[in-house]
Amino acid sequence: MKKNRNRLKRFKGIILGLCFVGMSAFSQEKKWTLQECVNYALENNISIKRTQLDAITAKEDVTIAKSNFLPTLRASASHNYNFGSFLGQNGSRISRDSRGNSFGINSGITIFNGFQNTNLYRQAKLGIETSKLQLDILKNNVSLNVVNAYLNVLLNKEALKLAEEQVGISEVNLDQMTESVDAGVRAKADFLLAKSQLASDGERMVNAQNSVDLSLLGLSQLLQISKDSFDIESLLIDLSNAVLTYKSTNEILSYALTSRPEIKNAKLNVENAELNINIAKSSYYPTLTLGGGISTSYQHQQGEDDVIPIFDNTTGTLLELRPNGFGKQLDNNLGYNFGLSLNIPIFSGFRNDANVSKSKVNKERLNLALEQEKQTLATNIEQAYADAKASLKQYEASKISMIAQEETFKNEQEKYDLGISTSFDLEQVKNRLINAQSSFLNAKYNFVFKTKVLDFYMGKSLTD
Repeated sequence: MKKNRNRLKRFKGIILGLCFVGMSAFSQEKKWTLQECVNYALENNISIKRTQLDAITAKEDVTIAKSNFLPTLRASASHNYNFGSFLGQNGSRISRDSRGNSFGINSGITIFNGFQNTNLYRQAKLGIETSKLQLDILKNNVSLNVVNAYLNVLLNKEALKLAEEQVGISEVNLDQMTESVDAGVRAKADFLLAKSQLASDGERMVNAQNSVDLSLLGLSQLLQISKDSFDIESLLIDLSNAVLTYKSTNEILSYALTSRPEIKNAKLNVENAELNINIAKSSYYPTLTLGGGISTSYQHQQGEDDVIPIFDNTTGTLLELRPNGFGKQLDNNLGYNFGLSLNIPIFSGFRNDANVSKSKVNKERLNLALEQEKQTLATNIEQAYADAKASLKQYEASKISMIAQEETFKNEQEKYDLGISTSFDLEQVKNRLINAQSSFLNAKYNFVFKTKVLDFYMGKSLTD
């Protein structure tokens, strides 16, 4: 029996070593609170960062839309060579190679285009609101996922603690059984049964530790940080007075339909579709633009000086050759222009009609999407409320069951100690207690998360 006892001690040492080797690495490291986990995810999540960039892009779209109301200003310059016959600046035909320059500044502004620019500007401003709402939706989802993962870690940690306690109980029972067998009070079969139970509890503890490690890994991956030395703080969950805060779904649904970003975003999509209809209709209207410009030019005949002949108007006699250089020509050829331009659409091959029709169909589609979003939200809230009610009942029932199993186990243990109960009966009661404790833990954290989901739809903090 002493040999068996030494083997058991080595066996217990191996199990405990496997279970606590991972936890020892975390003992000296920082433990994350729920609020810290949520804040870190919101600040560092890659999807959130990408959506924040979309918001910056939306602001630039507003700048572009504003520019449609401003005049354009363009400058131009050219340098060219002419070979053979061409028309000179005075309108005469010249059969000689030459080179020349031209310069101009032109400006224009749209005065009216069927309110297209106005609607484009409104649409760009809606884009900013849409990007903000999409960011809110993503942040809400990330926060809810982090809370769920955090609670899952806490659940597994409590399950591990129970498994450790059961191993401790089995160790005490095995020691007592060893002494009883050595004294001849118990049969060796009872010792083997106690030994088997310890092995079973040890396996359960190893599985519980694995569940803790995997849930911590899942949470660290959700936060997108290294799993090494990552651990979380315990969270005090007081369910001494477990009740549902909300009496029905009416209050939740009423708030959600006016405040949830999903609904607001769907409404903005409908508003944006209405603007698209107006933009398509602008093609029916005339476009009026105002433009103006300044231009000048310079021309040089190859192999000759820049001069201009001056003739007597009466006799046609050449009087002189006056210098006509670069600066002189630019000054003499300087001209100004401005004017209005009106474009009236008459027939576009039915393209404008088709675009307007498509825009109206798209609006109807988005109206249906809004109604679908409302229905989905109502369904989710009703389901969440039903889940919360069911989880509360499950929690209350599992609590009663666990208390009953604890009393039963205590009674069975006393009977066993008095020798009026067998090891088999004790282990059967113990296994029922373990199952009841496991059910209670699952029900407890399930109820906590389900109530968090209801708070989520009410816009309340998930970390309180």
